[in-house]
Amino acid sequence: MESIDKCLISKLTKKEAVVGVVGLGYVGLPLCLRYCEVGFRVIGFDIDKKKNRILNGGGSYIEHISSERVEKAVEVGFEATDDFGRVVEVDAVILCVPTPLNKYREPNMSFVINTMEAVKPYLREGQVVSLESTTYPGTTEEELLPRLQEKGLNVGVNIFLVYSPEREDPGNPDYETSTIPKVLGGHTHACREVGVALYSAAIAQIIPMSSTKAAEMTKLLENIHRAVNIGLVNEMKIVADRMGIDIFEVVDAAATKPFGFTPYYPGPGLGGHCIPIDPFYLTWKAREYGLHTRFIELSGEVNRAMPEYVVGKLIDVLNDHSKALKGSRILILGIAYKKNVDDMRESPSVEIMERIQAKGAKVAYSDPHVPVFPKMREHHFELSSVELTADSLGSFDAVVLATDHDRFDYELIKQHAKLIVDSRGIYRESSTKIIKA
Repeated sequence: MESIDKCLISKLTKKEAVVGVVGLGYVGLPLCLRYCEVGFRVIGFDIDKKKNRILNGGGSYIEHISSERVEKAVEVGFEATDDFGRVVEVDAVILCVPTPLNKYREPNMSFVINTMEAVKPYLREGQVVSLESTTYPGTTEEELLPRLQEKGLNVGVNIFLVYSPEREDPGNPDYETSTIPKVLGGHTHACREVGVALYSAAIAQIIPMSSTKAAEMTKLLENIHRAVNIGLVNEMKIVADRMGIDIFEVVDAAATKPFGFTPYYPGPGLGGHCIPIDPFYLTWKAREYGLHTRFIELSGEVNRAMPEYVVGKLIDVLNDHSKALKGSRILILGIAYKKNVDDMRESPSVEIMERIQAKGAKVAYSDPHVPVFPKMREHHFELSSVELTADSLGSFDAVVLATDHDRFDYELIKQHAKLIVDSRGIYRESSTKIIKA
């Protein structure tokens, strides 16, 4: 009789398996669509009934994912549901749920734990469970493994457990789900084999690793590398500014060196679901081993100070023109966390808005990708995006360029804004009304 893992690998290889994806956001939805495109039947799970209704109607709620792609997926059988009882129907359960930090900058694992508790009653023999959420090394073994064992399932024999971190980069035209190499670690060798079969059916290159812990650490290293280097250049920005040097000119010049240097550019702070959060997962876990991650914590301290630095520059430029921030009208240009997307997660623009408002200014925003300020877990503004015209720009005492969307008319902004605080290095020329931040 054929073993369960060989049977499951065969179903995955022949695309006869049913794939279930839990969490239909910026990571889960592209994954669903990719599996549909290569011929799998896919069931998406999300507790948000509104999202499910939009998807089942062939629509998209993520700007860079077209409704046409969703519609095609629905036509070949994709469906979204909040009924976790249907987990019993799928052969693969892929968890793509948030892993934020709490107010003490410690891991909030409630989404992972609650999701596992929700799917656990419906898990069965012959399934593979994969966690894609970014987390600390040991999570898969400490949180998922015991819950599978509580079901009486034998991990590596009749059910399979893997960790394969997401690497989505929303809005990046050069890479998509299918072309980004996939790191994967299994709890056992058989788990890894099943995981490779699951992902190789939809993704061009799989990077198998020795363990789930090694795969978890890989994801953290990728984002810690970026966080530390961005922290370095943000600190250099402050030093260069005091010396009267344009840091953007310096980085551009250094980037011409064909070896040994990778350009990172300063900004108003870190945003997105990875770089501002992931490093602190390792910091938290390292304390269990009596270690203090000084590089990570220092870069975090520098990066977290950037919104305040930008507001300080705004105060300076207003003061130079005999104005106070209190009572001024300030327009924030761009509230998504990165250019050309509608993703608001951990956006430093929101903290800048809150700091400006707290100091008594009237704040507004303009973002072609975010027409209405969305409902967020910790932030709320009753605002809609301001259309950029000569009159609207001229009605504000200053504008703060926080996110450098390509759809902004930078020449129009330069001509009609009274004062500009540029945190993205868009304006390289010297001007009395433009200040770098």
